[in-house]
Formats: sequence, structure tokens, C-alpha cells
Amino acid sequence: MAVEIRQARRDDSDAVAAFTQDTWSDRRESGDYLPRVFEDWVESDDDTQRTFVADVDGTAAGVLQVVRLSEHEAWAQGMRVDPAHRGKSLGTRLTHAGFDWARERGATVARNMVFSWNVMGLGLSRAAGFEPETEFRWVHPTPDADASHDYTETGDVHTAWRALQSSRAFDELAGLGLDLNEAWALSELTKDTLRDAPRTIALTDGDGARAAAYRVRDYDRENEGGDSVTWADYGVGVWHDTDACDALLTAISRDAAENDIDQVRVLIPEAVDFVSDAAAARVDIGDEPDFVTAADLTADY
Repeated sequence: MAVEIRQARRDDSDAVAAFTQDTWSDRRESGDYLPRVFEDWVESDDDTQRTFVADVDGTAAGVLQVVRLSEHEAWAQGMRVDPAHRGKSLGTRLTHAGFDWARERGATVARNMVFSWNVMGLGLSRAAGFEPETEFRWVHPTPDADASHDYTETGDVHTAWRALQSSRAFDELAGLGLDLNEAWALSELTKDTLRDAPRTIALTDGDGARAAAYRVRDYDRENEGGDSVTWADYGVGVWHDTDACDALLTAISRDAAENDIDQVRVLIPEAVDFVSDAAAARVDIGDEPDFVTAADLTADY
């Protein structure tokens, strides 16, 4: 068996589609997104991203993309291996090729995200050198233009930063939040993140900064009935107590409605107090958490 780890080509599309079409057939009605995005990934590869395949005897049997999120952060995504070739270390070889590419461009850390139920993906990530970093869950407040709360609301970046840094949620999330540019990626949250976000929300009361969130992006996708629905992702939601949680999710509900958003996702820490606070606020909560793992690219692997 001849194996080559190389940059992906457009003519790998059929092979990638063939081994990814049933990746999550038992878990997600929409299936794997890889066949829908692979050609776009290949065509947009440049010095900020690289799509790799594991070529086995002339046919793509594994795939991985690595994206540079900042000067020192990389994100690995779309890691898949043809079931017929599992157990042959293709995933590890792909990942290490991605690590090398990112490290040559200055990255000191690479992260990825794995659904908590994806046992195969978790095992592949750990075998390739990723270590556990954090976990989060989505909550889904309903847009409501009439929603109100009793806190003082501001878009001031410094107030939002104070709320973030003084909340235990910031530590629970390892200082990460949704990246502003790469969908489904998490990167280190800074004041610049809050400054550049389409909307930053901070809440204060007599005790100081109590909660914060930032809106990352809006996008359209079809619902089960085939209608187009506008979604918004809020890169993180943090708060100091149950009342502040309720107020923040209320502020997000109003912000979403005022921007013609139909559905909302807010990233919160996967910790019993934060998840139960959201439950007390009577918002919908995702069924399962997602895991984020990280690899130290300054170390040997």
C-alpha cells in the first residue's frame, strides 16, 4: 500500500464524497458537510489554509483542513478517514502534516472541535496528539423585540471585557470564543474580538459588570420544510449569577429580533451552574456538549 500525504485537488472530490456521505447518517439528518464544501476548500487554499488528503494507491482515503486563525493559532477541521482504511494511522499522518504546515507559519497551538458523541473522532484526535482543553454547549433564546430586563446595557468593549475576565465562565472556556472569521472555529478571545464583532453586549448593575456576549455572524440555511431561516451565532455568553444570565439571554433575544434573526445559538460553558442557569431562564438548551482539544505545536509529536 503506497500512502502519500499531499495537498488536496479538485479531482479528489468524488473519492471524498464517497467515504464521507454516511459519516453521521445515524446522528444527523443533514449528513456530513464535507461533500458540500470540499471543492470550495480546495479552490480557496492559500497561505492561510491548506486542505490535505491521504492518497492511498492513487485515491484519496482521508482528508483534513488546517486554517490559520491568528499569528499563533491554527484550527484543524474536517478530519475524516475512509472506513476501509481505518487503523492504518492515516488520520495521525494527516494531522501531523497539518501541524507541520501550521508550525512553519508561526502557529504554536492547533485546536479542533469534536461532537461529544463522536467517539471515533475523539479517539482519532487523541491519537494524533490533541489534548482536552474545554467543552461548551449551545443555548437557543427565542428572538423577541419586546424582551426587557432591569440591567444597564452597553456596547462598551471595556465593560464587556471586565465582565468576561471576572466571570468564571472565561476560565471554564479556556479564554476561547467563536472566531469572527472561520465558522465553527474557536480562537482566543481578546478585546479586539469584542471591538470587531458586529455587536457586543455588556450588562451592569450596582455591583459592576455582570454579563457579556458578542454576535459573530448571521447566515441563512434551510429548515426541515425547505424555507430559508436566518440564524445568528453569539460567540460566548458569560454571567455572574442566575439573574444576570436571564438578563443577558433576554438582551440577546431582543438584539436578534431587531436584526431580523429567526434562530439563535449562544455558546456557553459546559458546567452545571451555567447550563442550569440557562435552564432557569427557560431557554432551549442543546442536547449534548461539544469538546475542544488542543495540540502544543512547540512540543514534539
